[in-house]
Amino acid sequence: MKTSLIISTALLCIALTSSAADFEKAKVNNWHQWRGPDATGSSTTAQPPVNWSEEKNIQWKTPIKGYGSASPIIWGDKVFILTAINTKKVDPSLPKPEDQPKRIFGITYPNTEYVFVVMCLDRKTGETLWQQVATQLIPHEGTHGDNNFASGSPTTDGERLYCWFGSSGLFCYDLNGKKLWERSMSKAYMGASLGEACSPVVHDGKLILVRDHVRQSYIEVLDAKTGKMLWRENRQGGNGWSTPTVVTHSGKTQIITTASGIGRGGRLVEPGKVISYNLQNGQIIWQCGGLTDNAIPCPVVDGNAVYCMTGYQGFSLLALPLSAKGDITGSDTILWSKNRGTPYTPSPVLYKGLLYYTQSNQALLSCTEAKTGVTHIDRERLNGLANVYSSLVAADGKVYITARNGATLVLKHGKKFEPLATNKLDDRLDASPALAGNQIFLRGRQFLYCIGEK
Repeated sequence: MKTSLIISTALLCIALTSSAADFEKAKVNNWHQWRGPDATGSSTTAQPPVNWSEEKNIQWKTPIKGYGSASPIIWGDKVFILTAINTKKVDPSLPKPEDQPKRIFGITYPNTEYVFVVMCLDRKTGETLWQQVATQLIPHEGTHGDNNFASGSPTTDGERLYCWFGSSGLFCYDLNGKKLWERSMSKAYMGASLGEACSPVVHDGKLILVRDHVRQSYIEVLDAKTGKMLWRENRQGGNGWSTPTVVTHSGKTQIITTASGIGRGGRLVEPGKVISYNLQNGQIIWQCGGLTDNAIPCPVVDGNAVYCMTGYQGFSLLALPLSAKGDITGSDTILWSKNRGTPYTPSPVLYKGLLYYTQSNQALLSCTEAKTGVTHIDRERLNGLANVYSSLVAADGKVYITARNGATLVLKHGKKFEPLATNKLDDRLDASPALAGNQIFLRGRQFLYCIGEK
């Protein structure tokens, strides 16, 4: 009996190891999460086109009902995307937007019901393979005009699809649309009701969620198969929208997060932090202060270092060693740092040793050597682009920068500024692109585009 149990356990371990190895092998040809195969915004296998327009190289263009800036993800022959649809069904017990008190940015609280939808499209044709209503409710808060109720991108481990609509709930499906589990979430209260936006991250059978808001912020890790909580740790700080990055270094798997600083009266009174947690138990491995407020860009890892940046109420870029321990704020352990030109909303792309990033939400590009911190391109103006909210991506020796005005600038990868093309679509582009195979997927305000050479 004991021998049989040992054999069964061994076979299970082999099966799990094989499954994990298959996923790692397959993910390089897909775009399974918001920032791509390695969470750097780049792909080592994709060969997307250089030129396109509404009349050229559009393989398909599918209207998406509702509104969302969740980026599409790609797995095999499927494209997954989230949206929130306002049904206009009014709850008469709630105040009408026009009757509500004046709030900053003109934000109002909803009094109508929203349908939160998970969609799966055929990668070849753009046709809907399946569509599921995750939930239907009236959100408890509003959002900034630049945000919405479907901002966090889905992710997959090749077996299950994880969809997080913030306070509206967390939902897990198989890739054919069968709901496997769901988890109601406590309400997050965002300062000024700016809205939520963090994406879930899956790693080694665990699902990681970061919830930073003006009440009790926390990081939580769940069993990806069941949704059962494995551990939760409280965090300090206010509003945050940064998706964490997971990396294994020196035998430990770290969850690297950024946390917003605290601002008062238009100035920063307490700096933001980078915090690394042990994936297994939630213990803090190391931390480092020095970021500004409103953490949005996600950390990116290259070799033995992680690069973290913020760009609100100042600019900050920290290059930090993954071997750090304890609090390294202001110490010589910091590899290098910068205090200008960093992004507010977009995440940087790390590609072949170079970090590309834009200033604030402006069309101003910088390129810095990741290992040394040497800047090769310094706030170069990107003609034809206006208001960059989408995160940068790269593949096949090229960097792609998409702007809200529907334009995408394609650059030659390198230390010099060498534009190759500027491509324009008739849609507002806030969501970050996804790259897979010979295609680039762009989610606009109205349409999801699949672009590839015909």
